Amino acid sequence: MNLYAESSAILAWLFSEDTEPHISEALESAEAVASSDLTLVECDRAIWRVVALGELSEVDAGELHARLTEISSHWTIMRLSPEVIQRARQKFPSDPIRALDALHVASALIAGNAIADLAMLSLDERVRRVAVSLGLPVLPS
Repeated sequence: MNLYAESSAILAWLFSEDTEPHISEALESAEAVASSDLTLVECDRAIWRVVALGELSEVDAGELHARLTEISSHWTIMRLSPEVIQRARQKFPSDPIRALDALHVASALIAGNAIADLAMLSLDERVRRVAVSLGLPVLPS
């Protein structure tokens, strides 16, 4: 199976949250992984946020940034293209959905046009709900 990796899943993986083993398993078993510039920005901003709050050292943040850079270097990164933005601006079957989530779903839909058997890797319930309503399988199960 191929994946679209959404920010909530990658953040759980980065910060070794309870769901991390399921995310790691999905990432390791995927034939291909697509994601968005948005995922990288959201993950980097989350790392800097916990540093600013004093919950993470800058050294540890550097290690997380390096880990994100390494794994994402093997991904197909979707740009926030006019096509993605146009689709995100449209209605989704199970609205409401927030703007950044709509950009992720739109990116996954467009990636799915080029990548067969694409599933949404997300922990965000809104993203998961909309993905299912659009016929995308979601992981973790």
